Amino acid sequence: MRKLKKEVIDVPGVSWHLKKEGIPLSPVVRAGNLVFVSGLTPTDRRTGKIPLVTVEKQTKMVLDNMKVCLKAAGSSLDNVVKCTVYITNSAYFDEVNTVYRKYFKRDQPARVFCVVGSWPKKFDVEIDCIALVD
Repeated sequence: MRKLKKEVIDVPGVSWHLKKEGIPLSPVVRAGNLVFVSGLTPTDRRTGKIPLVTVEKQTKMVLDNMKVCLKAAGSSLDNVVKCTVYITNSAYFDEVNTVYRKYFKRDQPARVFCVVGSWPKKFDVEIDCIALVD
């Protein structure tokens, strides 16, 4: 029997900002043939800041960050099996889906769309995922 082990993946432009902020989480963890990406925020990977932009732009930033995280773990958006979208207002459903469709064009992953109260920073969308390793 093969023993599975957890591997924390360092993601340039993502891991450093989390460490700098003292946030106790790993952005990406690989275990066996699965990759778990923590909830990603619309953070600019160069500056570590969250800009005040539209929900569409926030969703694009989050999904671009997800692509980078998955690639660092040896996976891709094509291998995502499940996403959870956290949003501050259910009225953003269509705006999020407009962007989401561009990243998941076919064979879309299972998904939950969950409305949340608030976060400690100003943004409206956070997305996590589970993917298979390429």
